[in-house]
Amino acid sequence: MRARAWLAACALGLAALASPAVAQRGPPPSPAAGDVARAQLPPEAAATLALIRKGGPYPYAKDGAVFGNREGHLPKQRRGYYREYTVRTPGSRTRGARRIVRGASGELYYTDDHYNSFKRIRE
Repeated sequence: MRARAWLAACALGLAALASPAVAQRGPPPSPAAGDVARAQLPPEAAATLALIRKGGPYPYAKDGAVFGNREGHLPKQRRGYYREYTVRTPGSRTRGARRIVRGASGELYYTDDHYNSFKRIRE
C-alpha cells in the first residue's frame, strides 16, 4: 500500500512539472532593466556616491571589493569589472542589504535587496 501511495505522489509531482504554468515560468526578467534617478535614492546613497567620487575613505572594509555578478543581473563583464559599496541602512547592526555597484566605465547600479535586483542610477 505504501508503494502505491509513493507512486501516486510521484505521478502527481511529475504532472505538476509538466503543467503549462510551470513550463512558462522561465528565467525572471532582467532586474537591471530599470533606472532610478539619483534624487529618488535614499539620502544614505547620496553619501555613498560622494565617497565613491572622492575615492574614499569608506566606512566598511568590504567597500570597493570586487562584485562578481554571479547571478548575472548586471551586463556580463570580465571579472573585476564591478566594485561594490555599502549604502548605510539606518538602524541596522550589519551592512544591511543596500549597495551601489560601480562598473569600470563609471556606470552605477543600486540594489536595496542584496543583489536580487538592480536599477541603473541616472545622474
